[in-house]
Amino acid sequence: MQTPSISYKRHRFPPSIIAHAVWLYVRFNLSLREVEEMLLERGVDVSYETVRRWTAKFGPQIAKNLRRCQRRPGDIWHLDEVVVKISGKTFWLWRAVDQRGVVPDEILQFRRDKRAAKRLLRKLMKRAGSVPKRIITDKLRSYGAAKRELLSDLDHWSHKGLNNRAENSHLPFRKRERVMQGHRSPGGLQRFVSIHSAVRNYFSVPARRRAALTIRYHRMEALCAWKVAASIA
Repeated sequence: MQTPSISYKRHRFPPSIIAHAVWLYVRFNLSLREVEEMLLERGVDVSYETVRRWTAKFGPQIAKNLRRCQRRPGDIWHLDEVVVKISGKTFWLWRAVDQRGVVPDEILQFRRDKRAAKRLLRKLMKRAGSVPKRIITDKLRSYGAAKRELLSDLDHWSHKGLNNRAENSHLPFRKRERVMQGHRSPGGLQRFVSIHSAVRNYFSVPARRRAALTIRYHRMEALCAWKVAASIA
């Protein structure tokens, strides 16, 4: 599938440097100042604020391009939500993970209720273009209520011990959250987690590909996909 090209016009630095700075920030648990220092070691004198603006400007489109090239999600979805504090206010980050460990989508919401669960399911089905064979959740009753209204015949497994895949998917976000030292706004967090998950979907090595040579090839494929998505290939 052909991905929309990204224009880097009216920027002082070449597209390859801009894309590399964005990749460093979203791929690894680095702060903006650490990315600035790593670029300086390579002879690129750029401020951390410039890296932040590059990520905000180019990151969402790169993430969209990556998701366009991604395989369709599996037919078993693990759903879970995690609490997030933004300026003293409580929000919930709802996330889905398929049976391969890929995050199809995630959405930040104010509530932890049936309406929020329905919004998550609708967004997932719209992105996947299909209905899952099964959803697996914890004991939160909002999932069951949302499922009964949207997909009454859908197979639903509700058990705390079955949802470890979704709960483990929160760990990279929590590590990243500590480095970022909080979030400025709900919109900024939503944009960042969308970019972060899209990149992790490509660079995280599946359990079936653990041989050293296979891991190397997997990372090379992911780097190629990143360059195509960033329009620098």
